[in-house]
Order: sequence, then structure tokens, then C-alpha cells
Amino acid sequence: MPVSSASASASASTEGIPPLTDDRGRVLTLRGWNVEDKSGRGADALAAITEKHFRDLRARGFGFARLLVFWDDLEPRRGRYSEAYLRKIDRILGWAHRHRIRVLIDAHQDVFGPAFGHRGIPEWATRTDGLPFTPRPDDWFSEYFEPAVQRAFTHLYEDADLRRAQAAMWRVLAGRFGGHPAVLGYDLVNEPMGELRPGEELPDAARRIEREQLTPMYNRLAAAIRSVDRGSRLFVEPTPIVGEGVPTGLGRIRDPKVVYAPHFYDTAMEAGADYDPEAGWIEAYEAAVTAYPRRYRVPVVVGEWGPLNNSLPNMGRFYRDALASLDRYSSGWAGYVWCYGGGYCALDGQGRWRTHKEQTAAPYAEAVAGRVLAAGPEKVRYVAGDGRASGPTVLSLPPGPTGWRVTVEGRAWPRTAVVAPGRSARVRVAAVPGARVDIRWTAPPVNEG
Repeated sequence: MPVSSASASASASTEGIPPLTDDRGRVLTLRGWNVEDKSGRGADALAAITEKHFRDLRARGFGFARLLVFWDDLEPRRGRYSEAYLRKIDRILGWAHRHRIRVLIDAHQDVFGPAFGHRGIPEWATRTDGLPFTPRPDDWFSEYFEPAVQRAFTHLYEDADLRRAQAAMWRVLAGRFGGHPAVLGYDLVNEPMGELRPGEELPDAARRIEREQLTPMYNRLAAAIRSVDRGSRLFVEPTPIVGEGVPTGLGRIRDPKVVYAPHFYDTAMEAGADYDPEAGWIEAYEAAVTAYPRRYRVPVVVGEWGPLNNSLPNMGRFYRDALASLDRYSSGWAGYVWCYGGGYCALDGQGRWRTHKEQTAAPYAEAVAGRVLAAGPEKVRYVAGDGRASGPTVLSLPPGPTGWRVTVEGRAWPRTAVVAPGRSARVRVAAVPGARVDIRWTAPPVNEG
């Protein structure tokens, strides 16, 4: 089960992975979900996203959203950016800010883009050299290995004019939204892939693509964004092959605000298999995914995770194991996906949790204003103001059947706070700089009057 933000950050620090911090120096933990509209295009783009998404996220204790945006909607014709699309993004960010949700703007692609029946890179930026593509609707991920798709990635990475176009697209987004109070940062490209060479094994190809193509691309895009936005975080992803327990080949991204943002999916589970606790997949993934942030001293935020079929016998165990693992090394995560219905949706059509997904909602500290000393499922201990941190420590408490009781020890206030049953709350704790503060939160027993 998820524990306090400080627990995640403290665990990460002991492993040589720094915590994520805000501009006030507070240690952050992100808990939230992806928010998307993949079906709407043109005049209907982003129409499926409403204020209700952000109101409901906050009502269940979440403070983070990874917002999917698409280059093909932003720039449907080369050099012609859609002002209507930018206004829609701005409206969504306004809802997020109203409900105190931090947003990561994700430049999303699936199987490159609309040239192959998906979303992402515009058709005008898709070059295949006439290589074949066979749609595989029953196994869409395998379409990444179609010759035309692989060649399109090579051209995106290597063609000078496409490099310039991608950088210009990011300058438009960052120039427009870099100062928005809801924006935490930018995910530079979703699940990037590339072209395998003849006879090359997939793990070797992934590391080569990450080393020789993704690393230069991320440095180019970082420079483009920094020309218009100096403050936002830059989230960089490895290829999805990291999900097979393969350490990334990414090199150093020359920016002081980089966040490593892998995804957390198991191929067998995505194909419909139940979770096998004895297979060691989570352990292998954790070992692989922590190598890069330890080496380059960057925080980790997992940008997507969550299986398609949550009702199989071992899925309750999966959520417990996965959340415990994420807490050991990451500064947060975004589940996939905050919607109302079937499939990957977090909630059903009536707004109730889908099976086992309620485990994602638990108390945590969104921000800790100081150096974390210790933490656990019901507490956080820190030295206030240490490390130049300022502002309040903020706890996020989801609705609980018996409510919550918060107690504070040390030179800090309030001394206590009580949250009514069925209500969510954010509790702010202010402390004297240098004070040693202990905060605990508990759920009163069911029979307590």
C-alpha cells in the first residue's frame, strides 16, 4: 500500500536517488493519474476531458495529473499551430489549478502517429521510405516493430528539418504554458522507440537507441525549452523495453531539472496473464529502473502503470507489491488512466473504484518542508526548514470510512486535525525552522464515537 511522500523520498535518498523538490525546496511526492482524450481530434480534441476529472482526482486525495497532448493536433499542418488547441489546453490547466492539481504536459505518441492509425507525430513529419506497415489491432504494441514505423522513428531522430520542427513545437508549448501555476513540467516524448538493425537483439537495440538517438534528442529539446522556460521540470523516458528488466542506455541530459520517467508495465500482464508473485518481475524491474537515476542523480517519477485486467485472482497482491516497490525508489507516479468506464479506467461509469484500484488512494505528504528523517504508512518525521526548504508541509488524506486524526509533535502547528468520515482533506503544518517535527495520521476505529 502507498505510504507517505517522505517515505518514498527518504527511501530514494538512501539508494542514492535524490527526491523531487519544488521551487520552495520542499520534498514532493506525486500521486495521480493520466488524463487523456485519444479519440477527439480537430474541433473535438480534448473534449472528453472536463473539470470533473480534476475535481474527482482531488476529492480522492490525488494531486497530480499527466495530461496527454498530441503534436498532430497542435500542428496539423507544418508551421501552422492551432490556437484553438492551445486554448483548450489552457482551459484544462485552469481546472487543474482550481483543484490544486500539478500537471505534467506529455507529448504523447502511440505507434508514432496518425499515419499508422494512432496519435502523436503528424503525418507530414512521418517518413517511411516506402517500407511496409501491417496493422495488428489485436496486438497494437507489435506495430512498433513494423518496418515503416521503425524507419519513421529513425527519420525523426536523424533528419535535420524534423529535429527543428520537433524543437519548435516544444518552444510553442513551453512558451505558452511555462509560467502557468499548474504546470510542473514536460514529458518530452511518450514511450519512444526506434529501428532495430539486422540481427540485433531487442535489449541491445533499446540501449543503442537510448544512447545514440534519445540522449541527443532530449538534449536538443531541453535547449529549445530553456530558450523560453527556465523553471519547469523536464521528464525523460527510456524505451518501454525497460519494462523487461533492461537497464536504460540513456546518457546524461544536460539540464539541472531532469526527472527520469519510466513506465511500469509487464508484457505478460498486458497480454492478459495474471500477476505471478514468484516470477520476480517487479524485483527485476526495480533493479533495472534505479540504475540510471543513481548514476546521474536525478529523481524518478513513474509516468504510467496499472494492468488492463484488475479482476484476476492475484491482482490484489499485484497492487500491494507494486505500490510498495514504487514507494522504495520513486518520488511518485501517475496511474493509467483516470476515466469512467471499462478497460484501464480507474473508475466505473458510476464513479466507483474499479476492482483493486482503490488501493492507490491512501494518505501521503504532498510536500515536506525540510529534511526527512524517517517515514512510514502513518507518519513522517523531518527537520523543518533544513536544506533551505520553506512553506508548509502538506498532507493529503483521501476519504476514509472513519475519517482521519492528525497529531503533530514539535514546534509546529496545528497540534491536531480531525477529518470527518467520507471526506478528503489537505492538512498544512507550519513549523519553526530547525524544529524536529513528527506528524502522524490514523483512522479512528469503526466503533469509536
